[in-house]
Amino acid sequence: MPHHHGHSRCRAALAGLPLAGLALIGSVLTSTARAQDILIGMATPLTGAAAESGRYAQWGAEMAVAEVNAAGGVLGRKLKLVIEDDQTSNPGIVAAFNRLASDPQIAVFLGSIRSTQVHAMDPDVRRVAKPVFFGGTDPLLTQAGDPWLFRARPNDSYSAKVIAAFGVETLHLQKWAIISSSDAFGSSGARLLTADLAALGIKPITQQSYPNQAADFTPVVLSVKNSGADAIGSYFTFEQDLGVFARQARQFGLRTTWVGSPSIADTAALHLAGPALWGTYGVADFNADSSPETHTFAEKYLALHHVPADNFGGWTYDSIHLAAIAIAAAKTTEPAKLRAAILAIQGYKGVEGTYDFDAQGDGLHGYNVVHNDHGKIVFVKRVDFPKP
Repeated sequence: MPHHHGHSRCRAALAGLPLAGLALIGSVLTSTARAQDILIGMATPLTGAAAESGRYAQWGAEMAVAEVNAAGGVLGRKLKLVIEDDQTSNPGIVAAFNRLASDPQIAVFLGSIRSTQVHAMDPDVRRVAKPVFFGGTDPLLTQAGDPWLFRARPNDSYSAKVIAAFGVETLHLQKWAIISSSDAFGSSGARLLTADLAALGIKPITQQSYPNQAADFTPVVLSVKNSGADAIGSYFTFEQDLGVFARQARQFGLRTTWVGSPSIADTAALHLAGPALWGTYGVADFNADSSPETHTFAEKYLALHHVPADNFGGWTYDSIHLAAIAIAAAKTTEPAKLRAAILAIQGYKGVEGTYDFDAQGDGLHGYNVVHNDHGKIVFVKRVDFPKP
């Protein structure tokens, strides 16, 4: 281990001091160092089914913290990330958030990319009354009157519009099958996609929902195959499920054109499904070729971690930068002033898109369309909508 020489020199220098004096110096040093850091609490899956994507989320946040600190920090203080494991479960994230919230020095939190988990922690977010950035895309999360939730990804009222318009108007698909998780995210996505297809004069010929962490998708695959659908629109919450479905669809010879929600372009899903996802389309809030900012981030992330960047690292990276901008503008970490400063952020070019916060706490209002070309996610186009 390095650093031994430094420690022994330190010990020699301090040997003459009485023990009480040493203890005092130690406690003064730690309390001043702690007072100087601005703490950001992050709940992310380090264990459980989503541990791979949880690691990507942590890397994105750590990159942003390092950048902010290298540029001098905020208000002359360094940012410091405090991480708790949400164990890929709803009770897990509630416990993780409450462990973080018990530290009064944490100024801002990063919640989950899973809507179902954000719904689970919402009562505690309201009670704690400090800003929480999150990545879940269920529109209801910012429409239920919690003033402390700030979304660092576009919500699914936009993803459904883009899936429907691209599938019908660009790909000319008419006979749609909708596949969705039965959780809050999946049900909301399926409902919105059905409405957006109806606006284009199309009624899905089959709708299939499944429970998260399903081991077998044979009945879903066969229902879609037998329906004669020429299009699949999907809202998969977990990459594991998407991977199992994609591989079983291949086994059963289901070759229907597929336009999926953002999980279809995630690095974890690409690892799990491999060639089974080739040729699919998706909407992605993150794509390395969607802007110069995103391109720079993606190159840096790849160099550091040797896997392609995706929305897991993208939304957490943006959240830390947004928090730093807001703290600098508010000149304080006082929650009410911080909330106002976040809502005032307009025109910030992040890696997930350009942030123009609306009154409900939604920062982004559009998606990228992407295509899986033999395992490489290729940018097709960007679709933005006016801020409500």
